Amino acid sequence: MDKRIEKMLVIGAGAGGGMVIDDFNRNHRGAYDIVGVIDDDIAKRGSRLYGVPVLGDRYDIEIVCAEKGVDVILIAIPSLSPEEKAKILQICTNTACRIKMLPSIAEILEIGSVNQSVRNVDIEDLLAREPVRLNNARITDCIRGKTVLVTGGGGSIGSELCRQIARHNPEKIIIFDIYENSVYDLLNEFSSRAGHVGIEAIIGSVRDKERLSKIFSRYRPNIVFHAAAHKHVPLMEANPSQAVLNNVFGTMNAANCAKKYGAEKFILISTDKAVNPTNVMGATKRLCELVIQSMSHDSNTEFAAVRFGNVLGSNGSVIPLFNKQIRNGGPVTLTHRDITRYFMTISEAAQLVLEAATYASGGEIYVLDMGKPVKIYDLAVNLIKLSGLEPYKDIDIKIIGLRSGEKLYEELLMSEEGLATTQNNKIFIAKPVDVDKAEFEKGLLRLGHAAVMQDNTTIRRVLKEMVGNYTYCCEDEASHSYAYEDEVVNIEDIKKDYLLKHLDII
Repeated sequence: MDKRIEKMLVIGAGAGGGMVIDDFNRNHRGAYDIVGVIDDDIAKRGSRLYGVPVLGDRYDIEIVCAEKGVDVILIAIPSLSPEEKAKILQICTNTACRIKMLPSIAEILEIGSVNQSVRNVDIEDLLAREPVRLNNARITDCIRGKTVLVTGGGGSIGSELCRQIARHNPEKIIIFDIYENSVYDLLNEFSSRAGHVGIEAIIGSVRDKERLSKIFSRYRPNIVFHAAAHKHVPLMEANPSQAVLNNVFGTMNAANCAKKYGAEKFILISTDKAVNPTNVMGATKRLCELVIQSMSHDSNTEFAAVRFGNVLGSNGSVIPLFNKQIRNGGPVTLTHRDITRYFMTISEAAQLVLEAATYASGGEIYVLDMGKPVKIYDLAVNLIKLSGLEPYKDIDIKIIGLRSGEKLYEELLMSEEGLATTQNNKIFIAKPVDVDKAEFEKGLLRLGHAAVMQDNTTIRRVLKEMVGNYTYCCEDEASHSYAYEDEVVNIEDIKKDYLLKHLDII
């Protein structure tokens, strides 16, 4: 049985639309029947482009699709601004059609084929984010000829950092991660590229300070990007000791090594969940920020943190989950209809982290402009529509309730933090908060002791003492609470025991 010829509507009666129609008519006539063109230029109404009629403007898209039985919409305006692209896509998602995009002319020429360059619409196309403008010369001056260590280098942000760093001519990139499969994939990716950047892949945990010390001693990295962390909120609520040991003390281990072995810069990858945290993960990441601020006071290493929200398509994020649920026929599950998050692309986040690193001078927290917050429900609806399906008819959406520690809304700044500008209008500096170093170290000892004892109740109590704006619900752990008051567990006794053999306390 012959495959049915699909009906296509082309958006854009300019050069891009002309290229599409000409190529498809000559090379793919048996696959698509191009029934019409849409263009906002009223002067083109009623004209023909390579024999195909211009049927109306963007506000006619839904009517034309219904009348002509359109299966596929192809947006063929490579010069569209992100904002205009998002507006047109929003109209297109109100149809039952699949939606495709023509990339830039430069990408078409590089690929060498109009048909092969046509891509599916990504969710970031709907977010109307302006392209990042970077001071690439500044970044290259910072990285060129340097040895750069990326902890968590196989993860979503870590691996993209490695890719971006490689473009600025470093002497060597050290990929450090505990998960060997992602490192293996990244190594294969680098090996397939032309270039002379030295790549070292090292498997290990930031919790292993002896392993870290040997690596720093051998390679003497000039710049450290610390992306390794446990990030999943519900998992860390259930395993708070591991969040503390990996996030807080893993950061301390890496930061202490950077200081000891003379690294020029240490950049912590932080999160908006560190602001007024309602979960263990966010509270531990706020402590990581305080750690690097504390260490910056008496160190030649320039410590800084970069704080941003969710990245599209990262491991464990909602987009891959929703796509998988859609492929499986649904339902798409989300925790609350009104839950809202900030999003940026992985590439954008990594690039801005690199530029923020060039500004670092000691203890700053850089806050990235995340644009407008996005309702997760709207993301789910749009992803279903982009798949050519109808929400609640083809794919159900199910609300399953907020998870432990989960917020409806995320913030990027605490009330006591003011923002200063940088040379990049997407990067801001949050005012550091004063830390009583003696009390801070005392709290870290208590927290480390509770984590080693796996005493979840005490972990939350100490986190609350150290991160005053951390709030959490009732303590439902069945475990006992190990008393940490000085008269019961003496701080000096803690210093002498198992703890200091495994945890670095500043």
